[in-house]
Amino acid sequence: MTVDRRTVLRTTVKLAALASAGGLLTACGDTGRRRADPGSFAVRPGPVDPSGTVDPAWPAGEGPASPAPTASAASAPSAEGPAPDGAAARAAVGVPPVPPVPPVLPPLAPGTPVEVAYGPRTGRNVALTFHGSGDPALATALLETAEKRGVGLTVMAVGSWLDQQPQMARRILDGGHELGNHTQNHQNISAMSPDRARDEIAQCAERLQRLTGSIGRWFRPSAAQYATPMVREQARAVGYEHVLAFDVDPRDYADPTAAELQRRVLNSVRGGSVVALHLGHRCTVDALPGILDGLAKAGLTPVTASRLCA
Repeated sequence: MTVDRRTVLRTTVKLAALASAGGLLTACGDTGRRRADPGSFAVRPGPVDPSGTVDPAWPAGEGPASPAPTASAASAPSAEGPAPDGAAARAAVGVPPVPPVPPVLPPLAPGTPVEVAYGPRTGRNVALTFHGSGDPALATALLETAEKRGVGLTVMAVGSWLDQQPQMARRILDGGHELGNHTQNHQNISAMSPDRARDEIAQCAERLQRLTGSIGRWFRPSAAQYATPMVREQARAVGYEHVLAFDVDPRDYADPTAAELQRRVLNSVRGGSVVALHLGHRCTVDALPGILDGLAKAGLTPVTASRLCA
């Protein structure tokens, strides 16, 4: 039987193509079942408890695992520069970011009121609290001064400030301080409708949750020393069991001299006091060392608001 040479060549090419396709399918592991697209996973929010902490978005053993890189992918140089790592690498492959670990807070003492204006008067602790907004450089300088003395502060953050300076949320917590909610836009919340007031609180809470893993324990009303019943109700609806008011207001927002600010604080503070100060003011940064010295001489210890009420 005579075989045409062109027929043999065509048959050989077809067989080679089929073998190549079969090898490719085997190498890719395509067995007819498709793995779920990592980008389709959605973070599941954890329940909020009265302390303001939340369960991690993915309980142990649940959620997508990061795909292990192959040897060729790990060793291959990139024409676009070094490969991303951490959160950037997870985002690049469509894996949800690791949820932030919420801060651990001490339990409050039984009978802690819904609205706290001061702590136990028989104790020697006081809380230095700061309305969170302004120049992050000044805020960082103030935090560093407190940290060098081993002092924990309580920062009531404004949500719009966190939008502009999201790194400050972790900076505050990583320094051993406490973080709370001071509304989204720092407007007169007492004059708002209930729905609008709740939205102001909820927007800031969402940012705290996303940045830190917790909405925080404390809510403080904006443009007011105390919360109205309506505001307390809306705060509770968002998840805040306690409102943090204050009993000492040295009005540092008016930018007095550092010496005058020290005098105002030290002449008014006593055991259990909650002092209202502000980030973003040079006078407050300059006055803090003298305030801390004066508190020590008076036998008073500055602590976070949660520690004050523990």
